[in-house]
Amino acid sequence: MTIPAVTAVIPTHNRAWCVAGAVESVLAQDFSGFELIVVDDGSTDNTPQVLAAYPAIQVLCQKNRGVSAARNLGAARARGKWLAFLDSDDLWLPQKLSAQLAFFREHPEYLICQTQETWEKNGQVVRPLPRHAKPSGMAFERMTGLCLVSPSAVMLERELFMAHGGFDETLPACEDYDLWLRLGREHPMGLVDLPLVKKRGGHKDQLSALPGLDLYRVRSLARIIREGGLTARQLAAARRALAEKASVYAAGCEKRGRSNEARQILLLAAGTDGGDPESP
Repeated sequence: MTIPAVTAVIPTHNRAWCVAGAVESVLAQDFSGFELIVVDDGSTDNTPQVLAAYPAIQVLCQKNRGVSAARNLGAARARGKWLAFLDSDDLWLPQKLSAQLAFFREHPEYLICQTQETWEKNGQVVRPLPRHAKPSGMAFERMTGLCLVSPSAVMLERELFMAHGGFDETLPACEDYDLWLRLGREHPMGLVDLPLVKKRGGHKDQLSALPGLDLYRVRSLARIIREGGLTARQLAAARRALAEKASVYAAGCEKRGRSNEARQILLLAAGTDGGDPESP
């Protein structure tokens, strides 16, 4: 059996209304050396019936454990050298995989890259703000403030993904922010400057719509600082972002009468010690 160059992984949960579009956007790629794994994360709608219409794909089923566990399962079963994730509400343009593989051939020093995107919300195109500009090169400091890497736009070496433990399954959200920071402290982020992903938002089940997301970003930053190994600049940026996000989350807790939680989050931020940073 021919080993594919790329494994595409689509996690899905109760997305029968859109997962077929994601699958078909992968199958329509102008590059054929890939396999497609769809991980059904305990769907209770007719997602299994929708996926059964595509005999060329591999479907894995698990009890509902969240998007991180679903992506990690797909990656664990992958055979390709490269991993490419696609959220089940997003779409790839046909050149997506071939453009990223060409990037890696031209830039062998990179092990991870992403493409530009087109954003849609409730069917209307949304123009991203300048602060959402995607990074290129070593970008840890910029990525502490916002999640500037999209799972649907990324391709990365499978061995790199596995060596860093994949997505953190203890984070209900912001698991992508966490992974990109863990990778970004050591590895440059490549950029294919073409909008080859269509991100479709505005629906109720988006993880980015969950309340209190800064709590998970605080947990991620605190852990990264505790682990050490950051340069002086990276450590300073992580501490600034941690203090800011902890303050915002604590203010929200106080407003809702959760004073004890506010104190705990501020103590976590104040007590995080990054140890002796490496030189920049």
